[in-house]
Amino acid sequence: MKIKKLPRVVILGYPNVGKSTLFNRILGQKKALVHSLPGMTRDLITGVARVENREFLLVDTGGFADGQVDPITAKVRDKAWEAAGKANVLIFLVDGKRPLTPGEEELFVRLKKLNRPTLVVVNKIDTPESEPDLSDYYRLGEKELIAISAEHKLNLGYLKEKIVELLPVQPEESYESESSSRPLRIAIVGRINVGKSSLVNRLCGQERLLVSEIPGTTRDSVDTLITRNNKVYCLVDTAGIRKFSGTKDSREKAGIIRAQRNIEEADVICLILDIQEFPTRQDAHIASLAYRSGKPLIIALNKWDLAEKSRVNPLEVKKHIFTRLNFVDYAPLIFVSALTGQRVIKILELAEKVFQSASRKVDTSTLNRFWGKFSREYPPKTKDGSVLKVKYIMQKGVRPPSFVLFGHSRTPLLPSYEKFLADVFCQQFGFVGTPIRFFLRKS
Repeated sequence: MKIKKLPRVVILGYPNVGKSTLFNRILGQKKALVHSLPGMTRDLITGVARVENREFLLVDTGGFADGQVDPITAKVRDKAWEAAGKANVLIFLVDGKRPLTPGEEELFVRLKKLNRPTLVVVNKIDTPESEPDLSDYYRLGEKELIAISAEHKLNLGYLKEKIVELLPVQPEESYESESSSRPLRIAIVGRINVGKSSLVNRLCGQERLLVSEIPGTTRDSVDTLITRNNKVYCLVDTAGIRKFSGTKDSREKAGIIRAQRNIEEADVICLILDIQEFPTRQDAHIASLAYRSGKPLIIALNKWDLAEKSRVNPLEVKKHIFTRLNFVDYAPLIFVSALTGQRVIKILELAEKVFQSASRKVDTSTLNRFWGKFSREYPPKTKDGSVLKVKYIMQKGVRPPSFVLFGHSRTPLLPSYEKFLADVFCQQFGFVGTPIRFFLRKS
């Protein structure tokens, strides 16, 4: 899919008018955070929507607001205006349960100066009796107002029809697929302020995500589609993960839950660490989430530009990392700098490599030839101290590679032996960046 050729439909409006709810309804999935508090969406959240055999890139922006001049709010406004300037269709969303504000009138006047087709959509019209409230919005001078309820899915079909009517004529070649496969979904995870958004921005070549020195800038998990070397990738920049005891902000908690869900839904996980700091308990917690998910993992050590100046030894760094994170020592390490772009593009190559590795199958005859020799030298030990007599072994699944040992007992393997066995399988069969699971069955 050629992402850049898709027409863009951008949703704009004040905070808490229902932009993210409408975005999710049109897209048909819950991607943007929905919460009753204003200011939930900070980044540009994008998704490919399909209506009446037409595809378009739907963009959810952060809310405009009066009198707020803090740095984050200023960046939210700038990014919303940038998105509006690139739009093919604008949706100006307002709240039908309250009067139009002077700030909204001023915003609409500025939007009209962009000379883009614009739909004025009045949200939260939950019943027909609410429609008289629309009269206040005719002050904007539009001939047609579209009344909807995003929450209750009222009149969304008509809104989608109007969007399609305003889309530019579709050239025949615009939506040809570059690949029959879906985009590789890479979850960018890490604790607060290690440079996740900066890294995604570097991969995109533009500031798609808010970058700030203020910890916790990203509250949502943001999907960004990029094309590199004729391949499409979906980068998911997640909220910084920390245990719930570390935050009292209900909005941030919602983002953390979403980040954990994105780990489960990802094809590959990229854990970002700050090379200047020894891995923390939070880093270990996030790595454990990746391990338990069974997904392929790569570890990117950010801020290499600073470490390089200090003549840091990469081998010593690797030793320190896996002293703390020994349970994911199968993950390849890459030294990157989001600031300079050094080796950042290699993350995509590594993601492809570990995904293919996790998808690898080993035929049963090859497995058992290897096992016959290996088990004589290193007999499998169980938790009760006995030796497991294995009749044969076979692979039961991929992503993660999973193997079943058929033997005389189902007593679990000794954890140290299971770890040793996983390391041996990685070396013997070329698995890279993926956990390996073993299961016992009594034969």
